[in-house]
Amino acid sequence: MDRIKNSGASSPQPALAHPATAAPLPALAHPATPAPLPPLPALSRLATPSLLLRLALALGYLWEVADRLGILGAHGRPHVGWGDWSHFMEYATQVMSFLPPTLVPLFAILATIGEAAFGLLLLAGLFTSRAAFGSGLLSLLFALAMAVSMGIESPVGYSVFTVSAASFLLAALPADKWSLDRLIKDHLIKK
Repeated sequence: MDRIKNSGASSPQPALAHPATAAPLPALAHPATPAPLPPLPALSRLATPSLLLRLALALGYLWEVADRLGILGAHGRPHVGWGDWSHFMEYATQVMSFLPPTLVPLFAILATIGEAAFGLLLLAGLFTSRAAFGSGLLSLLFALAMAVSMGIESPVGYSVFTVSAASFLLAALPADKWSLDRLIKDHLIKK
């Protein structure tokens, strides 16, 4: 404390040492000002969570598309929700019950194309921010349609709002090192 009170004195202050290593600390402009910390590699710590989030969203979309196209097996088989397009359309009609029935097939097709496209782009890590943002919008629309048609417990219980929020979070994260986005960016920087 004496050094703080006497900081205006003309005599030089003794060098401070790190308590664990006894290595001298850098001189400070003012004894009460802590030394600046080196920047933490915070963004590099996001690489693995970003990859896992990207893959989880991608696989979720691709699984649902495969299910409604019958790739996972027939309706009624274990681990198969719809099993074919007609059973998916029954569900889509329930979810979009507030729309004119003639529009439901169009929106079901558009949703399936969107899910397949976002799933493939996210799986590859290509245009990740845009695909994740589109995924966020699509899943938010699903959640709202489910809430209007079936009540709020349906999208909350199936975590559709969580998928939407996770997608928007992924859109805000930098490209992870295991993505085509990063490969392209690194290649362009080297040129």
